[in-house]
Amino acid sequence: METCLEEGVKLQKKTKEEKKLLRKQLKASHTLLKHEGIDTVLIPTKSLVVANGGLGNGMSREQLLEVLEQCGSLRAVLMPPNKPYAFVTYQSVDAAQLAHKTLNGRQLDTEHQQVTLYLNFVEEVGSVVWQGQELPPGLKVVEEFLSPEEEMRLLGAIDWGSHSNTDTAQKALKHRQVKHYGYEFRYDNNNVDKNKPLPGGLPMFCNEVLDRCLKENLIKVKPDQLTVNQYQPGQGIPPHIDTHSAFEDTIISLSLGAKTVMDFKHTDGRSISVVLPARSVLVMTGESRYLWSHGITPRKFDVVPVGDAEKASIVSGDSGDLTLHKRGTRTSFTFRKVRRTPCDCAFPSVCDSQSSPGDPSSPSVPQSDRDASCLENEFVHKVYEEIASHFSSTRHSPWPRVVDFLQSLPTGAILADVGCGNGKYLGLKQDLFAVGCDRSRNLVDICGERSFQVLVSDALEVPLRSGICDACISIAVIHHFSTKERRLAAIKELVRLLRPGGKALIYVWAMEQEYNKQKSKYLKGKKVNQEEGSAQRPEQTADHLGHSTSLASNHRPAGKEVKDCPLTRQNMSTLSVHTNRTAFHSQDLLVPWHLKSSAPRDKNVGKSLGSADICPIFHRYYHVFCEEELESLCGEVENIAIQTSYYDQGNWCVILEKKSE
Repeated sequence: METCLEEGVKLQKKTKEEKKLLRKQLKASHTLLKHEGIDTVLIPTKSLVVANGGLGNGMSREQLLEVLEQCGSLRAVLMPPNKPYAFVTYQSVDAAQLAHKTLNGRQLDTEHQQVTLYLNFVEEVGSVVWQGQELPPGLKVVEEFLSPEEEMRLLGAIDWGSHSNTDTAQKALKHRQVKHYGYEFRYDNNNVDKNKPLPGGLPMFCNEVLDRCLKENLIKVKPDQLTVNQYQPGQGIPPHIDTHSAFEDTIISLSLGAKTVMDFKHTDGRSISVVLPARSVLVMTGESRYLWSHGITPRKFDVVPVGDAEKASIVSGDSGDLTLHKRGTRTSFTFRKVRRTPCDCAFPSVCDSQSSPGDPSSPSVPQSDRDASCLENEFVHKVYEEIASHFSSTRHSPWPRVVDFLQSLPTGAILADVGCGNGKYLGLKQDLFAVGCDRSRNLVDICGERSFQVLVSDALEVPLRSGICDACISIAVIHHFSTKERRLAAIKELVRLLRPGGKALIYVWAMEQEYNKQKSKYLKGKKVNQEEGSAQRPEQTADHLGHSTSLASNHRPAGKEVKDCPLTRQNMSTLSVHTNRTAFHSQDLLVPWHLKSSAPRDKNVGKSLGSADICPIFHRYYHVFCEEELESLCGEVENIAIQTSYYDQGNWCVILEKKSE
């Protein structure tokens, strides 16, 4: 069925330039409908949608208002966070028509790029009512806790140019500069070595501030560990929760020099972005300390509410009063009290002190590349060899947006599908030269039976010449690598294969299985072709599994034990077993796969199933990605540009383009 705008294009006689503009309006209208569900209309109304005029395009509210107000009085402007469009409602239809006529095709320079505005009429945009999100329980932001003079004094006390002070541990990390006092905070495990205090303790210049925190009951005991972070515009820190057993309950952090937006994410997927003004103090205790991760997304602009820059506030997608704020240099002082006894918090399921220790069959979060390789061998490679036939039987329907990417490739393009599984994407476009690779010999054999060009290969070392591919796809693969370094290496390997101008599409499983107030199909429990689910019947869930589940008996072939594999050290966090069809409670976990009794075991692997055998359960390792984590990881790869990124049914996705050398 043709849209009203398409009919209008046919009915009206236009000049060549007008026709060109209408075609671009039509394209913008189709894009909004396809990806955002926004329907445009031909009949003039007071309301318009402005494509390319959103916060996600680097357009500030002030810059957009300056242009829109040229056409008449405005009733409302709605700029959804991180979206490349905005809604505007004028006081009159005449003003909206004038904007539609004069602003269509208008080019504007943002901080990041030049954009062209395309306006289309929409039905009246409903008034925006902010329901008032609440801060995570136990979280408090005290505005203007420091005076400007105190702020300057603290900033002046930190000498970033000196590396000779033995009382501190100073490091220049990739995303920020850091100094540690009292104890060195270790970012590999969010912990400290309690047996290695730094000489000198906390600096004297902090005493006045800490005494006031005690007096105002923000803390109950004086801290003995301080981390000072300096963030330049564009820098951030990954989401994390400080290890429970490492520190006492309350953590406080001063924001100096500039405000920023800190993202808090609950283990059930909820997220809240909080504006931390300069000279404020953030207090985390209870649930906000133990159950919510906190992090700062690396970017040069933050989406913030319009209003007082010194006010703490929540960035709400329900509010249209948002704009862009350019980041300045921010320094944070984060104070902690080192814990001397096991943690007894009210959240035992995520507490390292209270989880089941020492289970020899439960793997741990890897602490080295050797650990990671061993973990992936046991809980990825061997598992897929075992379940290959059943896995392949559930992988037949290609995902529409992956199909769109493949269909966009020109005739004769060379495509590499790295981690191709059963090859469901290899034969979709017959005019491509497509080659696939997978770590599983049994899955590669299935591809061979379908006459696809495939080979056995690890995604970290693909035996193809550099720069040979026009395009690469990596669908539901990189989340099986168990350290950041290995995930980054997998992306770099894709880029190595690409020629300049070549593109790569990457899909990874998302921590957020509920996004934009919609649950993914995985959470809904439908029997769908979800790349990371087990496509199982509703009764095939793992509700009975817990931290103490014996994984060895479920996934290893009889008589095959792992030797010299350091997966179960006492000082590591044990990986939890995920309950299928539920929200994720941690980023690193084991996801059950229930092998149907009717599905044959792959030849030469383990024992065949007898009729009396129950359905075995296999556990696959996953690192589920938080929002913007994939983009941040790609940002560490040289010589690429992120062409687009999006969320697709429980997955975070990016399309990369390799730049010319």
